[in-house]
Amino acid sequence: MEALAILLVLLVAFRTPLAGLVSDPRLQTWTTVFVSVLVQAVPFLVFGVVLSAVIAVFVPRSFWAKALPRHPALAVPAASLAGVVLPGCECGSVPIAGSLIRRGVTPAAALAFLLAAPAINPIVLTATAVAFPGNPEMVAARAGASLVVAMTMGWLWLRLGKSEWIRLPRRPDLDDASRARAFWAACRHDVMHAGGFLVVGAAAAATINVVVPEPWLQGLAASPVLSVLALATLAVLLSICSEADAFVAASLSQFSLTSRLVFLVVGPMVDLKLISMQTGVFGRRFAFRFAPVTFVTAVVVGTGVGVVLW
Repeated sequence: MEALAILLVLLVAFRTPLAGLVSDPRLQTWTTVFVSVLVQAVPFLVFGVVLSAVIAVFVPRSFWAKALPRHPALAVPAASLAGVVLPGCECGSVPIAGSLIRRGVTPAAALAFLLAAPAINPIVLTATAVAFPGNPEMVAARAGASLVVAMTMGWLWLRLGKSEWIRLPRRPDLDDASRARAFWAACRHDVMHAGGFLVVGAAAAATINVVVPEPWLQGLAASPVLSVLALATLAVLLSICSEADAFVAASLSQFSLTSRLVFLVVGPMVDLKLISMQTGVFGRRFAFRFAPVTFVTAVVVGTGVGVVLW
């Protein structure tokens, strides 16, 4: 708060020279892209964070252990589809998945939920439809590709995963506090993490549109392989909340729909903040194995769906 207050005072004090800087056409373009991404994404982010906190705190976590099929192979697709009715971003899905495992849900099903919920819930799909009004098939493509990746990773864990790779700490802010305190703690946690990364992502998208030379960007976008790899890597580096990444992807209009689909599939499943959060919730041995395999699977599946559609 102190830093924000100082920044506001400086903006007021130096508003005259700053106004001259903003008059530069390139900076005006940067500001326009940055503000438009934030204005479109923030309502979805806030709504998703609140609903995610409600689900995390007020829905009994033992419910999911009883609701899912007992057979692990059948629990994986059931848990993946459960993400449809659980709005929220990946910031909330990581601790929820850890709680599900602590409450007796098979790890494969919990991990499938972790990957699917941030990508196929109603908030994210609605945001995707708003961001791509001229390409309604992007919604179905994102949902279908994300479901395939989530179920594939769940079944791979059943086949190759080891229980000793997962180390679960306790979440006293959700487990030990009253429901009201746990709700506000979850909201603060997700807003601080997701909101901060959204600002960084919007700034990065605006910078790419302004700083990167147009011929170089067009050359990169013209290569089907390089464009897919570039946006997949960008999704990992930007670490944008899944409720806002569609608007950033839509702003990267130089790239093909297939490469932007890969961006939307990879982002909610593998990025820098997710890797760090998974390391904290499940342990380093888990994250360093799970993240690379998920990245490759998401790129392959997203590219395959994009090639079929476009």
